[in-house]
Amino acid sequence: MKQLIYVIPFIIYIAFVSCGNKTQQSVARDTIPMQNCPEFIAQNAMRHIVKQCEFGPRVPGTQAWKACGDSILAWFTNLGLQVSEQQTTVTIYDGSTLPCRNITASLNTDNRDRILLCAHWDSRPWADNDPNEGNHKKPILAANDGASGVAVLLELARILSQADSIKTGIDFVCFDVEDAGTPQWYDGEVKYEESTWCLGSRQWALQAIQNGYQARFGILFDMVGGRGSTFAREGFSLQYAQPVVDMLWHIAQQKGYGHYFPLREGNYITDDHCNINEIAHIPCLDIVPYHTNGPSSFGPTWHTVDDTPENIDTNVLEAVGQCVLQLIYNDAK
Repeated sequence: MKQLIYVIPFIIYIAFVSCGNKTQQSVARDTIPMQNCPEFIAQNAMRHIVKQCEFGPRVPGTQAWKACGDSILAWFTNLGLQVSEQQTTVTIYDGSTLPCRNITASLNTDNRDRILLCAHWDSRPWADNDPNEGNHKKPILAANDGASGVAVLLELARILSQADSIKTGIDFVCFDVEDAGTPQWYDGEVKYEESTWCLGSRQWALQAIQNGYQARFGILFDMVGGRGSTFAREGFSLQYAQPVVDMLWHIAQQKGYGHYFPLREGNYITDDHCNINEIAHIPCLDIVPYHTNGPSSFGPTWHTVDDTPENIDTNVLEAVGQCVLQLIYNDAK
């Protein structure tokens, strides 16, 4: 990964692309008009994190994985959304295979003007970044690295499914097999030809192209609840979806969440949004933490056995959920 140096201009240009009749508009910094917006209830998202973790590590192919996937599916179904699954098999780093289950829930399906909201729901099978080498082959509970992003999606789905004023189509996608990339302890031959990470979103993006799916923009939630987290403007997000990045980060400043969304640039991250941008051709940003101190830029619990609900901060969940909700209310019609 490398870091990008970028100077923020005084005028932020907001230009949404693709389907719909949205026109280009420009707004000066700190003058984005705010529409009335409901409250994102972070405690609800926290309950979704705890529930996912109660199943245990959601490693693809395990009983915990199946039960959690069924639970996510049931939540979306009970909200009245149109739910579908993409079930397939993927090849991981060592040539073995894993089942893959991508879950999609759609709101306002008759509207071609769509927004994509997504996160991964699987758990890393190995705590290979844990300071204790004895934990390196243990699965992680993935409260932050998996469950937090899904939890924000589930709470956003609840709020938006009850919003009569939102007519824009919104698709909530939970990607599988994001976190089965080559472990740090592996010293054998890597047999998979593509990136060993983000395998579920690759399958989803290929299917999206085949089916002619389009969205004006997408937002990926990854590790959006960790204690002490802040979210820099990730490199590929700026490259592919800068207008939406500009809008979201400036909404955060105006809404009082600027501490969580500082106007600085972070690293280029290999994450699910890369497949959405490069294969599905949907401009997609990644809300992902950028820690400047500690063993990892993703935070101290990343790929360790300490990625548990006790290390989640509801204030971080609130900042992410409320700012994205405001962006949707500002944009959607």
